[in-house]
Amino acid sequence: MIATIISIVTAAAATSAVPPESTWWPSDLPPRAGTPLAETGKQHDDRMAWWREARFGLFIHWGLYAIPGGYWEGRRTGGAEWILNSVKIHPDDYMPLQQQFDPVDFDPMQWVMMAKNAGMRYIVITSKHHDGFCLWPSELTDFDVEGTPFGRDILGELAEACRNEGIVLCLYHSIMDWTHPDYLPRRAWDDRPADGADYQRYVAYMKGQLKELADRYQPAVLWFDGEWEGTWTHEDGQAMYDFVRTLDPAVIVNNRVDTGRTGMAGLTRAGGYRGDFGTPEQEIPATGMPFGVDWETCMTMNRSWGYQSFDTAFKPTKDLVRKLVDIASKGGNFLLNVGPDERGRFPNESVERLAAIGEWMQANAESIHGTAASCFTELEWGRCTRRDLPDGDQRLYLHVFESPTAGALRLPGLLNQPAGMGAYLLANPGAGPLTVERDGADLTVRLPDGMVAGIDTVLVLDIEGPAVVVDAPSIDVSEPVFLKSTELAFSAASDQVEIRYTLDGTDPEIGSTLAGDTPVEIRRSATVQARCFFNGSPVGTIATMDLRQVTPLRAVQTLTSRPGLRWTTHLGTFEQVADFADVKPSAEGVAASIDLSMQPRPENFGIRFTGFLDVPRTGIYRFSLDSDDGSRFALGSTIVVDNDGLHSALEKNGVIALEKGLHPLRLDYFEGTGQDDLILKWSGPDFELQPIRPEALKR
Repeated sequence: MIATIISIVTAAAATSAVPPESTWWPSDLPPRAGTPLAETGKQHDDRMAWWREARFGLFIHWGLYAIPGGYWEGRRTGGAEWILNSVKIHPDDYMPLQQQFDPVDFDPMQWVMMAKNAGMRYIVITSKHHDGFCLWPSELTDFDVEGTPFGRDILGELAEACRNEGIVLCLYHSIMDWTHPDYLPRRAWDDRPADGADYQRYVAYMKGQLKELADRYQPAVLWFDGEWEGTWTHEDGQAMYDFVRTLDPAVIVNNRVDTGRTGMAGLTRAGGYRGDFGTPEQEIPATGMPFGVDWETCMTMNRSWGYQSFDTAFKPTKDLVRKLVDIASKGGNFLLNVGPDERGRFPNESVERLAAIGEWMQANAESIHGTAASCFTELEWGRCTRRDLPDGDQRLYLHVFESPTAGALRLPGLLNQPAGMGAYLLANPGAGPLTVERDGADLTVRLPDGMVAGIDTVLVLDIEGPAVVVDAPSIDVSEPVFLKSTELAFSAASDQVEIRYTLDGTDPEIGSTLAGDTPVEIRRSATVQARCFFNGSPVGTIATMDLRQVTPLRAVQTLTSRPGLRWTTHLGTFEQVADFADVKPSAEGVAASIDLSMQPRPENFGIRFTGFLDVPRTGIYRFSLDSDDGSRFALGSTIVVDNDGLHSALEKNGVIALEKGLHPLRLDYFEGTGQDDLILKWSGPDFELQPIRPEALKR
């Protein structure tokens, strides 16, 4: 079947050649770079370079769901692009919308120009959402745009408009498909017989369609979604990532191709999960991500992804611009959504906001495109982005949201000296330089009265060399929880400062203990506080760490023990592990390891494991509990890891001191709907983090 699908697609693609990128790719973006699957770090950076430069893109959710627009059978139901699922519409009642799809006002060039004028560098459009309807004429299904009164190739026309204007086309593609006869699981109200359904045949169909999309439109990003249902596995995600990267070695793929996304926070958890960037949804990470982690916040302008005529709760332009700046200052991309109506028109409110964002970007785009994350942890007056200059210096863009205290921007802990002409207004360099002065470890920029106004006033400050910002020092500890002793070491961003610390929880002062190069031995519980000092004055915030000296949990004595853990399963709809505490078991047995092999059904169940953990040596042990949905792990009466509640795959950790021997174990887990997952790992005095081996589990 797969070979048949691929051969059909190959024949179809031959009639629709994509123009060479060299003829249309934007000259101010790094070129796309094809790399092998086993790419080096530099090769990965080359492949991601254009996307990191772009920073700002347009998301478009459009399909049959724009026709009801949040209404069904005369009732206001909501649901937008999820209306089939939210209103429990049978596929046989939903799919006839295909014959009503006739967006006579669709103008791809107008769409592209609105995105371009807003300062967006790429467009991501739904090639197929969860309802299965395709916005291109597919050789593999009749449920596509070719079978509508409209009949035109929407993706093809949009791709051509993007190439003409130097906008990069990217495609969203749903793994989940509510109407395809082979997709499983079915919705509860979908009574179509599932006996002949073949999920692997559906996966082959999806691969065939992705080959169509790659061959015909060469999307620079494949943006997957709908990966959370239990039929899509980690192995499927790995295989799909490798498949599309083989089709196009330059393509960038989001982390929703695999099952490693951590809920709406969107990051990829550890464990070999595929995906080139994380996808926070409707939220911005509070502090950004560690260096080298790529991410993109996707967000609606109002409340809905797809069109709903009554959804007028649009975010103000000021809020949208500041969200863009906040995201860029944390090293991320911003994918801002528009849901066109059934005629192919952007809502007026979206048009107005795109134009207003574009007005701000026209003067300030340099402070967004191609910039890196801020060098400051926090700025009371706004945000900072930055870029490297050819001579080795660095340019800081100071995004001033609020007028600073005493009329001066304070850049805390910035030890670099100003370079070039110092500071000036980005929108009006000819207005002349601003006064830059040093105040201890800080630099200050004096602002004239009335300079800060509107959405975001952007100043430029060039500094000598890469930014060196001293904030809270780092506290490195061998063991924060210890039996007899542990060792502390301190470090700062610059050797121009000294570090002073206390062990009793008080704020460090100039007379507090001076940290040296030799680690500090700690033999009792302590609250460590450390701070940097520059020329005798405190710099930045205070770093704090609690150190706990503990007594190991006593092991228990048993007359006999046998391999394996007891398990019981419980049926019901649960929202926390306590919900099935009094539910009668539906089955019971013994398991050699902790897994979900005994799950009684795909959704809405609980499992309890009980027995003993055989600890090989007295010491400190760390446990990592990864689950979807909730779980709780206890040894004796001590809850070691609490990962309870309804959530996507989420990892939580706990530390405990254990005596050598047997410890009563209890692990409760429940699954609501969608993806399921349960992984318990541990590390100890003699071994790194790993799954608990069967020989350590007793009953």
